[in-house]
Amino acid sequence: MSVLVYCENASGSFKKSTYEVLSYGASIAEMLGTNLVAISIGNVTTESLSELSKYGAQKVLHVSGDKLKNFVNTAYGHIISAAAKSVDASVVVMAASFSGKGLAPRVAVRLSAGLVDGAVSLPDTSNGFVVRKNAFSGKAFADVSVTSPIKVISLVPNSYKVVEKKVDFVSEEFSPSVDDNGFAEMVQEIVKASDKVSLPEAELVVSAGRGLKGPENWGMVEELATLLGAATACSKPVSDAHWRPHSEHVGQTGIAVSPNLYIAIGISGAIQHLAGVSASKTIVVINKDPEAPFFKAADYGIVGDAFEVVPRLIESIRKFKSNAA
Repeated sequence: MSVLVYCENASGSFKKSTYEVLSYGASIAEMLGTNLVAISIGNVTTESLSELSKYGAQKVLHVSGDKLKNFVNTAYGHIISAAAKSVDASVVVMAASFSGKGLAPRVAVRLSAGLVDGAVSLPDTSNGFVVRKNAFSGKAFADVSVTSPIKVISLVPNSYKVVEKKVDFVSEEFSPSVDDNGFAEMVQEIVKASDKVSLPEAELVVSAGRGLKGPENWGMVEELATLLGAATACSKPVSDAHWRPHSEHVGQTGIAVSPNLYIAIGISGAIQHLAGVSASKTIVVINKDPEAPFFKAADYGIVGDAFEVVPRLIESIRKFKSNAA
């Protein structure tokens, strides 16, 4: 018996969420008194694979090949399922990322496993196997009891801390057979803004809405984000108006984020937007309307004109960084 963790990579480098799920999986393995196995798919260096042992992976299965260098949902699901059977995994863990949300159900079906998608804490094994997850677009929690012999869990990014736990490990090439159906749909090209912080992975997010009045005023949002090392985001009306790209739209119909800090500038806080950001650990709202609904969800609120508040905030951060240096 073992715990298997799928370690997602981007262009050969592991994401922060990978180390979160490894830390999470290591804790589950310790609870169950078993070992932790990691699986990596794609072209990853030996040095990068060895990094996985810093977070508890005692065995690393590596699957490579030209067809697998980019994410292929069906093929990846087949490989992870085959790996789970190979190492007799009772629990399979992956990140609730864009790819993880597609993979987890596929893997669960292949393994006849119970699925908990969007987990936010470790399982409670005092009376069975109970996992807490987000529910109702992040407005509530659900405690799910999983009774199947095999469990599949996808973990919400930024919901579990990274914990180093250096162990000795072995690396093995894993080569399960995947038929042509697994490659019926292929990713031809991936285009990304490499100079920006990835929004789904971001620990800090600076977001803005129609209160900025137009795309020409977005400079201060980007400046604040750069100072904080944060990702930029926007509300749906902003992306619909083509002020910002749709890839920055957060909300119920956009990207769901769960950063440690979410700063909302000039966003009223409609329920559709809150559904995508309510998992944020700390929410700061800047809005000149004291009746804006977002203030009810905020941990900190500033009632004021964004064109006055944000420049002063930028100035204060610059001054703080200068003094700290």
